[in-house]
Amino acid sequence: MKHISHQSKSRSIILNRALLCIASLSLILILGCTSSDNEAFPESEGWVSLFNGKDLTGWGFKIEGAKEIWSVKDGVIDCEPILKMEGDKNIWSSKELKDFTLHAEWRLKRTEGIYNTPTVLPDGSYLLDSDGEKVTTPSPGADSGIYLRGSSKAQLNIWTWPIGSGEVYGYRNNQKDPLIRAGVTPKVNADNPVGEWNTFHVTLKGDRLTVDLNGKRVLDNAQLPGIPESGPIVLQHHGGYDSVKQEWNGASSLVQFRNIHIKEL
Repeated sequence: MKHISHQSKSRSIILNRALLCIASLSLILILGCTSSDNEAFPESEGWVSLFNGKDLTGWGFKIEGAKEIWSVKDGVIDCEPILKMEGDKNIWSSKELKDFTLHAEWRLKRTEGIYNTPTVLPDGSYLLDSDGEKVTTPSPGADSGIYLRGSSKAQLNIWTWPIGSGEVYGYRNNQKDPLIRAGVTPKVNADNPVGEWNTFHVTLKGDRLTVDLNGKRVLDNAQLPGIPESGPIVLQHHGGYDSVKQEWNGASSLVQFRNIHIKEL
């Protein structure tokens, strides 16, 4: 009996040591991932950070009041679209870019209001009813995006539409060329649930655009005819709270951004 007890005790000690080793290794991996976040975009390989995680250095506004909408909270760029004002309420990078790869992380904080969301088909056209009208589904929403080369037409949408984020609405909507329209329509809805972080990995060369969202290819070498040769990165303010009606627009920019890095090509 004593021999059996000794074996059990030895096995228990070995098991505890193994568990301790596993826990230690997990902690090392977690700390390693955290500390190497910026190391994933080394300056030696041409990566440049567009957001320092502390303030809005390197970013600007077209109207003074927009400064009250955009701020840095807990290390992220936060948009709280509660002020009603006229003019461009977006936030613009001071850096002009031509061909580049962009890494940007974003999340929608929540949905508000009601938006009549249409159904977009895989070819980029809309689902229509028997009268030729768009089929829509009323639901709470949120809406923002990233303008490429400063062009609102070349905007990567961030929203809650079933088609998914990463589409280029300005090129898809009312597009006569079926190849261009289908090219800027997401191949898959790769969005994480509202409230969770998402990652864009975007490459723009000439007028050709490729977009990965959360590791999935949503646009592949899509064509953007007429896109400017160069321009800034723009984070979009789309809609917000109407203080007169005391209600939220169903496409309000309740959005946050972090870890924005650019590599010029």
